[in-house]
Amino acid sequence: MTSDVVEAGSTSTVASQRIAGRLREDILSGVLQPGERIRQEEVAAQFGASRLPVREALRILHSQGLVQLKASSGAWVSRLDLAECEAIYKMRERLEPLALAESIPHLDANVLGHIDALQSEIESNDDQDRFLELDRELHLLCYTGNPISELNRMVQRFWDTTQSYRRAFVRVTGPQRMWVVNAEHRLLIDAIRRRDISDGERFLTAHIRRTRISLALHPEVFDVGAGR
Repeated sequence: MTSDVVEAGSTSTVASQRIAGRLREDILSGVLQPGERIRQEEVAAQFGASRLPVREALRILHSQGLVQLKASSGAWVSRLDLAECEAIYKMRERLEPLALAESIPHLDANVLGHIDALQSEIESNDDQDRFLELDRELHLLCYTGNPISELNRMVQRFWDTTQSYRRAFVRVTGPQRMWVVNAEHRLLIDAIRRRDISDGERFLTAHIRRTRISLALHPEVFDVGAGR
């Protein structure tokens, strides 16, 4: 009897993790937009699951900042306004340079080669969705040597919760700003290769700050998902 209960609990946990993972992908890729309602019965039907693992999946996403749970109306994809997004970027300006500083001494030649390859692909790429994937992978890869797990979790959360607004921003600004992004990336990569923590922190802070200031010039970005 006890083993049956444990097995059932384990199955439910696996299902909830699977559902949370798929919903997370849909939120980060823009399939689910900020402010969009997530209906438990539809998700359960989509995955052939009961309501229990769906509720647990939504709680997982809530803990990651991707979903808001409202007692009266259910679950909604989290939505930020300009002030909230600016606050997150200000925190990123402090936290990510620290993550980079802790990471640089531990990045080996294979990781550095991968970072170079990602930047080369960014420079030869003209697809905006692919750029968002590559840019995210490049930045997070730069922090993989950081041994402070809690700091890594915070950085990941901030990237996740602002993803929809980066996508909208890239579509509004188009390719005209890519030369700036590429120049800043190259400066950052050069500092990492030289193991120059001071330059790396300085270049990364300026890179994040410039994006924050540019976002503030496009308040229409925060209309993403409006009216859903």
